[in-house]
Amino acid sequence: MRSLTVVGPSRVEWREAPSPELQEDTDVLVRPIASATCDLDRRLVLGDSPFKPPYALGHEAVGEVVATGDAPCGLRPGDRVVIPWHISCGTCAECGRSMPGACRSVHRLASYGNTAGGHWGGLFDELVRVPWGARNLVALPPDVDPVVAAFCSDSLVDAYRTVSPPLAAQPGATVLVVGGTASLGLLTVLSAVALAATEVFYVDRNPRSVQTAARLGATAMLITSYSEPVSGVFDLTVDASADTEGLRRALKSTRPGGTCVSRSVYFTEPALPYLDLYASGVTLVTGPPHATPHMPEVLRLLSSGALDPRPVLAGPYSYDEAPEVLRDPPPGKPAFAHPRAGAA
Repeated sequence: MRSLTVVGPSRVEWREAPSPELQEDTDVLVRPIASATCDLDRRLVLGDSPFKPPYALGHEAVGEVVATGDAPCGLRPGDRVVIPWHISCGTCAECGRSMPGACRSVHRLASYGNTAGGHWGGLFDELVRVPWGARNLVALPPDVDPVVAAFCSDSLVDAYRTVSPPLAAQPGATVLVVGGTASLGLLTVLSAVALAATEVFYVDRNPRSVQTAARLGATAMLITSYSEPVSGVFDLTVDASADTEGLRRALKSTRPGGTCVSRSVYFTEPALPYLDLYASGVTLVTGPPHATPHMPEVLRLLSSGALDPRPVLAGPYSYDEAPEVLRDPPPGKPAFAHPRAGAA
């Protein structure tokens, strides 16, 4: 089969790889029909990560079930499903706490599209093995576009869950999103607006992202540096900058007793303004998104139209175009579709 493979800095290409097979009774084989890239994938292609190539790329996709193991799973060939980024058993203590991204049955951060927790292939591959498929795969509603639903594997659920618990605890809270990544900050704005935050502010050094955030309903401001002060303090701040100075800006802009959620991935140890945190009692939240438990909720919002991430979408492109697109990605969130994606 073909596998989209990172082979070096700014080098990504289709390579031949062995097709996966059913190994356990609980396995499910899935053929991706729509795949998306998250902001982290841009860094992986550039070589800005500790992962040594070659490795398969991609951890967001919708696919069609090809085969199932002998254990009952409620899935049949042809069923369309969203594939989560993480590998998880669904039964360990952490999975039982709705934290499958911290599953104890596999290596830490076991996932598609990188080698943090072993080699599991990528979600651009022509065929993917999903362990414990019945507990991980989520059925695609028939009225939801597979290309948009692919966002639910990781980034859209990540953005939604970043703001939904704080806004549920404090309806109408004010929100600041410190952007800088290509799409996660914008998806967070989209989610906060959908959840009726009182005010949503967005700051970024990218003029195009600032314009998009304004169209999505935020009060958006172009900055030249994260050290620039932001007027006011906010109940909830979100670091989606992938810049340690952006994280500091988010923390320093949080109201005393408020919450700062960092959804950036750092491969170094960022210095924190500890005395500021101590003085203000800010709660800092971080960690990977736990996709499967929250996918049905986000898919319902997509189906109803309450969430519409298409303004952040780039493409869809064909799978054949993936190497060229990812070497020089456009603004937004590139997505790719197989011709089968348009025919349920």
